[in-house]
Parts: sequence; C-alpha cells; structure tokens
Amino acid sequence: MALDLVSLANFSLFGNSGIDYAVAFGIIVVGVVLLRVFREVVLHRLKSAAAKTSTDVDDFFVGILGGIHWPFYLVVSAYVALQTLSLPPLADRLLHYALFIGGTYYVVRAVSGFIDYFSEKVIRRRNGRSDANVARMVVRIVKGSLWVIAFLMVLSNFGYNVSALVAGFGIGGVAVAFALQNILGDIFSSVSIYFDKPFEVGDFIVVGEHMGVVKRIGLKSTRVEALQGEEIVISNRELTSARVQNFKKMQKRRVIFKFTLSHGADNRKLRHVLDVVKDVVGRVKLAELERVHFKEFSPVGLVFEVSYFIKSASYGDYMDAQQDINFGIREGFEKEALSFSHAGMVSISGK
Repeated sequence: MALDLVSLANFSLFGNSGIDYAVAFGIIVVGVVLLRVFREVVLHRLKSAAAKTSTDVDDFFVGILGGIHWPFYLVVSAYVALQTLSLPPLADRLLHYALFIGGTYYVVRAVSGFIDYFSEKVIRRRNGRSDANVARMVVRIVKGSLWVIAFLMVLSNFGYNVSALVAGFGIGGVAVAFALQNILGDIFSSVSIYFDKPFEVGDFIVVGEHMGVVKRIGLKSTRVEALQGEEIVISNRELTSARVQNFKKMQKRRVIFKFTLSHGADNRKLRHVLDVVKDVVGRVKLAELERVHFKEFSPVGLVFEVSYFIKSASYGDYMDAQQDINFGIREGFEKEALSFSHAGMVSISGK
C-alpha cells in the first residue's frame, strides 16, 4: 500500500502527481453521487410534496429540476474536480466549452418551459378559442429566437466573430421579408388582432359591405359567417386596415323608423298618434322610447319619426321588438280609423 502511494506520488503528468489525479477522480465520484442522491431522494420528495398542493406552479419548478440529466451532473463534477489540476490550455478550454454548452442548453430549456407554462395559462383562460393558434405561433417565434440567441452566444464563446453572421442573417431576412411580405403582413396582422382584440370569435361585425358572425381567427385570414349562411374569408391585413363595426360591444341598440299617414287625418287624431306610439313602445319588453314626433309634410303624406332603444345587443331581440311595435301601432291606428300613406325606411344605429 505504501509502495502504491509512493508510486502515485512519483507519477507525474502535465505537472500533476498521481495523488492529484486520484483526488480529482474522487471529487468527480463524490460529486456525481451527491447529485444522484439529490435527484433520486430530494427531488423525489419535492415531487411528492408538490403533488399534494392545489397549485401547479411547484410541479412546474420540480419538472424543470427533474429535466436536468446525468451527463450534465458529470460535466459539473468534472469541472469542479479538474480545477484542482494544472491542465493543458486545450483540455481546460474543452471542459469550459462543455460546461457552457450544457448550462446554456438547460437555461434555455427552463426559459422555454416558463413561456409554455404561462402561455398555456393564458390560452386556457381564453377557453380554447381559435385565436389561441395566434398565441401559440407567437410563443414558437419567441422560443425560436431564444435558441438562435443561445446558438450565437455559444459561437461567440468559441471565439467566432458573430457580427458578420448576424449581418448575413439580416440581409437574408430582408430578402425573405420582401418575398413573403403579403403572408408576413397577414401573420403580423393576426398578432395585432390577438393582442388588440377589436373583435373575438362569436362577435357580430360589419366590414365594408360584408357582415356576419366571426367564426375563426386564423394566422392569415378570418372567417365570418354571413347572415345568409355563407362563409366570408377576409385577410387579416384587410381587417386591421379597414373600419370594423363590432355590434357585440354595444350595450344597447338605437332604432329609428318612420311611418307616413294620409293627409286626410285631422289634428285631434294626429296628436293622439303620439300617445298610441308611446303606449305601444312602453309595453314592449327591452324597449325604451327616446322620442316620437310629427316630423314633416311630404307629397305622399304626414311623416312621423320614432326613436327608441333596445336594451340588448342581439339582432334577434331588435327584430322581435320592432315586430311587436309594428303590430301594436297598426292595431292602434285601426281603432282610430287612421290609414298609412307610405312606409318609410328604417335606420339602425348602435349606442
């Protein structure tokens, strides 16, 4: 045994004795064992404790720690152990590179995990609506950018000048952007729609001469179901540059309509028309009368204008209320022996 120790003490390589190498090897073994114990015992207990809690945040952090594999433990232990030795510059540099690459890999994995965790929280909060595809696309872009940055950091640490490479990426990116400017315009518009939320799935919108219910918000286009039942496909870039009326945002709907009575009606009956209309609108559910006026004379008769509010954003509620008002006015005028001369146009506005 003494002879073996003497042999180790007399052995020399790169300025280190055999005992120095034995101590370094022992440090590596102890480090790997300790890290293995941490993984198998401490991490296992943390995982069991996290499973008993109501929140999933602790499960996420335990999952991040559990995702570190044994080769990285070995690299860390070797790096610590070999700091006690005098190594050639090449060996020291290779060990440094291995530790840097491993550390960068696991850091980017952890950050990507954070992004996935919180983005899925947001998507679930939005009840899985189709515009979640946009959120996932943004997440993929951010995660891809992280890996690109990590790759450039590794190259820079290796001693490469990444400035020329970044400049090349920039020129190539400009060329690709010009070639795909229409597609990229729609994609960035979908991102704008997702974050700005001018409308959502289920909203009734009007874009130019098209109107309908939003059924799906995709990466390139949005699909709207028209009142007639057909599907209208509108590019996202057009939606972000056009004026969009969103009727889902209305708290109540303002309705204006006109009717015309014949010139033969006397003044007493004409004044009674105001009371008839007020009574009819007052009896309609969700309707709130704003005004009713004998507005003007016209060649075809005496024009009355009625304005009221529907305390609902639903188009169906508006039609039901207008129908009840029309029946009520007609019945009231029949009792008064009043006859219509000409039906005016109905105009609708939201408020």
